[in-house]
Amino acid sequence: MVLQELGSQISKALASVQEASVVDEKVLDACLKEISTALLQADVNIKLVFNMRSNIKKRVDSDTGAGLNKRKIIEKAVFDELCSMLNSGIDPKDIKTKKQDLKKGKPNVVMFVGLQGSGKTTTCMKYAHFHKRKGFKPAMVCADTFRAGAFDQLKQNATKASIPFYGSYSETDPAKIAEVGVNKFKEGGRDLIIVDTSGRHKQEEALFEEMRQVSASVQPDLVIFVMDGSIGQAAFDQAKAFKDTVEVGSVIITKMDGHAKGGGALSAVAATKSPIMFLGTGEHMDEFEGFETKAFVGRLLGKGDWTGFMDKIKDVVPEDSMKEEIMDSIQKGNFTMRILKDQLQNILKMGPVGQVMGMIPGFANNMMPKGSDKQSEVRIKKFMTMMDSMTEKELNTNDIKLLQQPSRMARISRGAGHRPADYQELLEEFKRLKMLICGGKGGGGMMKNMPKNLQKGMAGMNPHNMQMSMAQMSRMLPPNVLKQMGGPAALQGLMRQMEGK
Repeated sequence: MVLQELGSQISKALASVQEASVVDEKVLDACLKEISTALLQADVNIKLVFNMRSNIKKRVDSDTGAGLNKRKIIEKAVFDELCSMLNSGIDPKDIKTKKQDLKKGKPNVVMFVGLQGSGKTTTCMKYAHFHKRKGFKPAMVCADTFRAGAFDQLKQNATKASIPFYGSYSETDPAKIAEVGVNKFKEGGRDLIIVDTSGRHKQEEALFEEMRQVSASVQPDLVIFVMDGSIGQAAFDQAKAFKDTVEVGSVIITKMDGHAKGGGALSAVAATKSPIMFLGTGEHMDEFEGFETKAFVGRLLGKGDWTGFMDKIKDVVPEDSMKEEIMDSIQKGNFTMRILKDQLQNILKMGPVGQVMGMIPGFANNMMPKGSDKQSEVRIKKFMTMMDSMTEKELNTNDIKLLQQPSRMARISRGAGHRPADYQELLEEFKRLKMLICGGKGGGGMMKNMPKNLQKGMAGMNPHNMQMSMAQMSRMLPPNVLKQMGGPAALQGLMRQMEGK
C-alpha cells in the first residue's frame, strides 16, 4: 500500500491509546509525539505537523466531558486533522475538471505537464487505460520534441494499451504537432485526447513559454500536472510555479510505491490548493489509483475504503457475468472448477492485491508482506494453467473424488508443466473456497447465509456478485495473511459489517 510504513506508525501510536488503562495528558502527548515523528520522517513540513498537533490537543481538551469516550475523540481528531492536511480545500463539486465530468461522446482534450523524469509519459498511458476501462475512447498525442526517444516511448506505451497515437519525427514545433494530432482525433470520433508535453523545470522560462503555446493551440479542457512523489515537500514550489503559468486543474503524484517522502509531497501539493486526482503506485498500467482525501486517510489508518472496493468489484464483475442459473447452481452446492477459473480471471483484473486489500476495514498495513502481490499473482496464474489443462468434464464437475483420481492428477499436472504437488495445492484451494461459499452438509456457507437486502452502501451491487467478491478476497490472500485476519469466518464478519449488522 502507498505510505505503508507511515500508516503503520500512526496506527501503532493510536493503538497505544486504546491499550492504555487511563488516557491522560501523558498518554496523549506520547501518541502525538509518535505521530509527529512519523510525519516528519515522511518529509511533511514541520509547520504543518506543529499545527496538526496543536489542533488535536485543543480539540481533545474541548470535546472531553462526562460520558464521552476520550479514545474515540483522539482517534477522530487525528483522522480529521490528517484529512485537513491533505485536503486542497476545494470542494470537488466545484471543480469543473473533476474526472467524473469528462463527457463521453464529446471531445475532451487533456494536457499533461510536469518536470523531467516525473513519469509523465507513463502516466499518460495509465490515465488513458483507466478511462478506456470506463468506456471512453482515448487517444494520445506526443508534443514532446525536447527529449530524445519521447515519441518512441509514447508509441510503445500506446501500442501496449491498444490506444491510437500521433506524433512526428520530423516536425520540431510542439504546438503544431499538438494541434494537428488533436484535430485528427476529434475528426476520428475520439472523446478523450491526451496531449503529452515536454518535461520542464520551473527555472526554464523558454520551456514554460512553449507550454503556453501548446496550451493556446489545443485549448485543453483540463491541464494535469504530473509530479514525482519522491521530491517531498519541495513539491510546493514546483506545483506553485506550474499553477501560476497555466491553469492547472488537478495533480497526479507518481512514484508513491513505498517512497518515504510521499507524505511530504501530498501535503505540499494540497497546500497549493491544487486538487490531487490520482496516485501512481508502480510502473504497470493498473498501478494507478484515484485519490479522495477521506478514503486515502481511512486506508492509511487501516479503516478501509468500502466505496473504492465496491468500484473495483463493479469494474471487473459486471452484473450480467453472474448468470442466474450459475448462482442457483452454487446455492445448491454445485461449485465447479469453471466457476473458480472465472473468479481467478476477475481477481487478476482487479490490480495489485495489496492495493485492493488496503480498502478493507481492519486490514492492517503490515499484514501484506513485501513481494506478496507478485507471489499471489504467480500462484493464481499457476492454478489457471492447470485448469487450462483440464477437459470439459473436469471443469464442469463438482465431484472432488473425480478430480483426485491419480491418472487425472498426473495428466493435468504434466500437461500444465507443473508438479503433482502443485495440482494437489489447487484441489485444496478449491475445497476451501467451496466450503467458504457453499458450506458443508449442514450449510453455513456465505451463499446460504446471504441476506435478502443489502444496505445503501452497496448501491445497486448484485448480492450474488457481492458474495462472490468476498470469496475472491479469500482466494486472493496468501494463506498466512488470511490466518492473521481470522480465517474465512472473519471475511463473513466483514460482510455483516458492510450490511450494517
